[in-house]
Amino acid sequence: MKKLETIKAPGAIGPYSQGYEVNEFVYTSGQIPINPENGQIPEGISAQADQSCKNVGAILEAAGLNFESVFKTTCFLTDMSDFVAFNKIYAEYFVSKPARSCVAVKQLPQGVLCEIEAIAVNK
Repeated sequence: MKKLETIKAPGAIGPYSQGYEVNEFVYTSGQIPINPENGQIPEGISAQADQSCKNVGAILEAAGLNFESVFKTTCFLTDMSDFVAFNKIYAEYFVSKPARSCVAVKQLPQGVLCEIEAIAVNK
């Protein structure tokens, strides 16, 4: 197992890692929309979805991968009325249309509106 760490994604806010590479698979931790450069959280679901995707991308990049390598994501929304706006941004990054689960949750860390985790393969 190889721990993945990059300054291009926010550091862990708890006892976990940004991601791990295990054999040919990469598992990212759930990425909330914290801008790693300034620690700020953007306003609104579209901006937050965009930043969460960028954070996932940074971890993939640290493993030498990109969004095309992702075959499964799990997405968390605090309000399913944000589903359409979230999908619009998500589709710009995950163009290969990986398998996905998207669930509504009561709350996410730091009061954010979305979180994305991904599983990718290094082939």
